[in-house]
Amino acid sequence: MAERGTGEPTVSRGRIAVAGFIGTTIEFFDFYAYGIAAALVLNAAFFPTLDPVAGTLAAFSTNAVAFVSRPLGSALFGHWGDRLGRKSMLIASLLTMGLATAAVGVLPGYASIGVAAPILLVVLRFVQGIGLGGEWGGAALLAAEHAPPGRRGLYTMFPQLGPAIGFIAANGIFLLLATLVDDAAFASWGWRVPFLASALLVVVGLYVRLGVAESPVFTRAEKTRVPLLDLVRTQPRELLLGAGAMIVQYSLFYIATTYCLSYGTRVLHIDRTEMLLLTMIAVVFLGVATALSATASDRFGRRRVVLAGCAAGIVWGPVMFALLDTANPVLVVVALGGALAIMGLSFGPMAAFLPELFATRTRYSGASIAYSLGGVLGGAVPPLVATSLEGGFGGVAIGLYLSLMAVISLLCVLALSETRDRDLAA
Repeated sequence: MAERGTGEPTVSRGRIAVAGFIGTTIEFFDFYAYGIAAALVLNAAFFPTLDPVAGTLAAFSTNAVAFVSRPLGSALFGHWGDRLGRKSMLIASLLTMGLATAAVGVLPGYASIGVAAPILLVVLRFVQGIGLGGEWGGAALLAAEHAPPGRRGLYTMFPQLGPAIGFIAANGIFLLLATLVDDAAFASWGWRVPFLASALLVVVGLYVRLGVAESPVFTRAEKTRVPLLDLVRTQPRELLLGAGAMIVQYSLFYIATTYCLSYGTRVLHIDRTEMLLLTMIAVVFLGVATALSATASDRFGRRRVVLAGCAAGIVWGPVMFALLDTANPVLVVVALGGALAIMGLSFGPMAAFLPELFATRTRYSGASIAYSLGGVLGGAVPPLVATSLEGGFGGVAIGLYLSLMAVISLLCVLALSETRDRDLAA
């Protein structure tokens, strides 16, 4: 569909949807490939002198570094995205993530260069976080600001599908490698293949994004010299509450995928290939729930749909680990699929909800930083907390921790107002 007769350049909304979808898919593929590698192999490749639990904690700590750098990336790309435009920052964020990911794929291990290996790994993971910090906000804004009235949830659904498809792709390539090469080959070079493959994906993403028109809402908007200062001065409440609303989604996702992949193989002694397959099946529930909830938010409102997801997360936390600890494949899929479906229920509307909270002149900064700040508490911390709770208290304590994260998000969403009918050009 194209817009004509408005004085703006003709723009294909279909291409906007594809650009948002393919960009977030590639970037989350890169991001999740690292998380999967951290759960399966990075402890041995980069921290071989530590015992298995300490090595796993160290690998997850390098994973957590990206969540710390994401707010920095959000502030950096948000500043220029509010000053120069959405499109240019989306291209820059894709290149940042893609180059850092490819570099991980060729980084020598501890056996080759010693302590420099984990140091460089942390640096590259930090850069990955900066790239992803700028990606989501730009993709969400480009879709939201091009969407026709009453269909903003539908159009912003496409960048929201990126995490599910990106994870399935990352999981799928690791699963394929696990079936094609033996454990020794996988530990030596097989785990590097997904990181190197991302370079080809970036080329595809750049081709699509270079053909996308700038947001007409942005081109007409008043600009501010320092968007972040303007944001903190005018809308600090929305920024903090928006970040709090994201905590449960991150917590459910990274516990159900990154942590549980390690937990299933290391504690429950489920075969690595089987655990990858079960996780990949479970992520399908995320994609379906994300699509349904994003479109439902156009009818029922963003706030109501997100609240339903938070409430379900409170209940599911303890249930999830009770099912998981059976080590029964069917119940493991139910445990993980249930958590990810609940995550999708609250995640689907967020690409419309967060941009709608902020004024146009600070929207890139506001939506991106809120999204990334939620990731610090909801994405970086839970795998570390879960690994610590595991030894002393078991899975029940981890489930209760998930419920607590859901309560925090529920309270934050309750403090926000409905945004569905807001004019983004205002």
